[in-house]
Amino acid sequence: MTPEDLLRLVFVGDAQIRPGGQDVLFQRKTIVRNRYVGQLWLVDFEGNARQLTYGDSSAGHGRWSPDGESVFFIAKRGEAAQVFRLSLHGGEAFPITALPEGSLGGFRLSPTGSHLALTFREPMPGDTAADKKQREADQLSQPPVEIDSVQYRLDGDGYFANQRYRLQIYAMGVGDEKATLVREYTDAVDGQYSYSWHPAGDRLAVVHSASVQPVIGMPNDHVYVVPIDGEPSLLGPIPADQPRGGEKSEPRWSPDGTRLAFAGNTDPVDPWGVKNTHLYVVDADGSNLVDLTGGQDFDFSVATLSDTAEAAFGARYEWAPDGSGLYAQIGTRGETQLGFVTVAGGVELLTSGHHALQITSIEGDRLAGTLSTPTQLPEVVVVTRELGTGQWVPKQLTAFNQAFQDEVEILEPQEFFAPSTDGTQVHGWAIVPKAGRLPVALNIHGGPHAQYGWTFFHEMQVFAAAGYAVVYSNPRGSKGYGEAFCAAIRGDWGNKDWDDIQAVTAWISAQPWADAERIGIMGGSYGGYMTNWAIGHSKAYRCAITDRCVSNMVSMAGNSDFPFNKDGYFRGVAWGDLDDIRELWRQSPIAWFQNVTTPTLVIHSEGDLRCNVEQSDQVFTALQMQGVPSRYVRYPSTTSHGMSRNGPPDLRLHRQREYLNWMAKWLSG
Repeated sequence: MTPEDLLRLVFVGDAQIRPGGQDVLFQRKTIVRNRYVGQLWLVDFEGNARQLTYGDSSAGHGRWSPDGESVFFIAKRGEAAQVFRLSLHGGEAFPITALPEGSLGGFRLSPTGSHLALTFREPMPGDTAADKKQREADQLSQPPVEIDSVQYRLDGDGYFANQRYRLQIYAMGVGDEKATLVREYTDAVDGQYSYSWHPAGDRLAVVHSASVQPVIGMPNDHVYVVPIDGEPSLLGPIPADQPRGGEKSEPRWSPDGTRLAFAGNTDPVDPWGVKNTHLYVVDADGSNLVDLTGGQDFDFSVATLSDTAEAAFGARYEWAPDGSGLYAQIGTRGETQLGFVTVAGGVELLTSGHHALQITSIEGDRLAGTLSTPTQLPEVVVVTRELGTGQWVPKQLTAFNQAFQDEVEILEPQEFFAPSTDGTQVHGWAIVPKAGRLPVALNIHGGPHAQYGWTFFHEMQVFAAAGYAVVYSNPRGSKGYGEAFCAAIRGDWGNKDWDDIQAVTAWISAQPWADAERIGIMGGSYGGYMTNWAIGHSKAYRCAITDRCVSNMVSMAGNSDFPFNKDGYFRGVAWGDLDDIRELWRQSPIAWFQNVTTPTLVIHSEGDLRCNVEQSDQVFTALQMQGVPSRYVRYPSTTSHGMSRNGPPDLRLHRQREYLNWMAKWLSG
């Protein structure tokens, strides 16, 4: 396995079962001339696949018409992205919307097929292609960005200043006629909507914040009913003893339309998702709100991290056809499984095994998604219940990466548990490529509230192929091990999580295959934070790689696209009193950098809006000023926080080579 093998991989996702049929629609993405190009494909339950869309530009977000005879999708085949319709009976795809330039966030077809709901955001003033062309002709400068709200940018989305998404409802045209806008809903101050159609197709359930300043305040999401015609209303009356605040998302009407499910929690002081995401059901009139999953310690928004699939943040679930419960994706202990939640309350895991099963559509009692293991890249699967045994079994439908996997050596990780403080057992994995005492690459995941797990990681296999034992784990703060495990580091980074990283380091040192004098520590985002913390508190590591890191909590509080709320996740705030600042400074790795002697590679993207590049500027400056061997690689402003997963392919390869060169210099001697 080499970095260059990235260019050979085929990425699949967003699988959607055909209503009443035996086909699955999905996106297949490859790297073409240094670009990711995704097209829509169709595969039947016997594994016969064929391509539906073509061209140099991508097509995505494929969805079936209610009758299963047409496919709708998003593509940009001109100046603006549009929703297209493609009949499976032949003919070309044609746009059914005529949106101007801007950002098309997604869409949902009504169950009757008569209407379409989508989210759309206009560009900043002066930011259209025509505006840019006119400025060039007039030899004028790029205009300033005029901002009136703290929410003016988002990593991976860029700068949008005061523009916000609007929820729009369109009436479908006949034949190739364009859809007609019939309603626009703009009540969400932050422009963030989560919505779904009622089975009757005449109204939407819409979740959005009720706060005037959502980013500044604590989570306060409400559920609204937005009809095609008539006045929107708050779902109610919810009894006074039932809290309305907290985070909510993904509303889903029951098949008979009498109840509504949604994901979230009712804790108004949980801005970073430390609490478990529960599933709730409420009657259509707002009465009888029931927490279906609070009795069990499962979290329904666990993301299993990988560099070959999108991390599935957020809840994924749908009602069973008979309304008896809800099928849901559940992340637990490094695995991602299919579960079932009954309307009486309670959670049952339906699948098992060391894998990451991402569910993306449910049609009746059949579910489609992708499945990956540490030795298998994600492929499209359908999950059905076996006759006789009653077991739920994923059936693989595609094998786009099989030829590649047959050519290269892919190593199975060894599972381990390392004892830490307070009786905690830290779950981890080790990939050991050969016999002998090996240098070790200790990886720390980002988030921090996510998990490593049983999924394919190209980068890990590359490091192992280069001769390093690769170790990765889920220290406290990770998702998938219960709410208390995740909440153990809330507002207290560098404590229990550092205990666990030291425990994993001690476990490594005790292994017969590990050279305890040649351990390198590395990680990105929060993993970069912990890497910085480790080298400021320990001499156990021969070298370090800190990637898109956090180093200074005081400056991070105001320069991230998610600024810190006072006494929200962390105690205090950077513009508070001295006690507030001292608390943030205590948890800042840069405060301890007078102790650092570890040779360190620093990597960051100038376009990172989550962890500002100045975080790495401070790290590199401190290292250089103290004479610590160090190197700084800054990627351009066209890249973002997620560059290692979805950045330009050539820069992803460059980054991996920088890792390998640094490890070769300091670990392989």
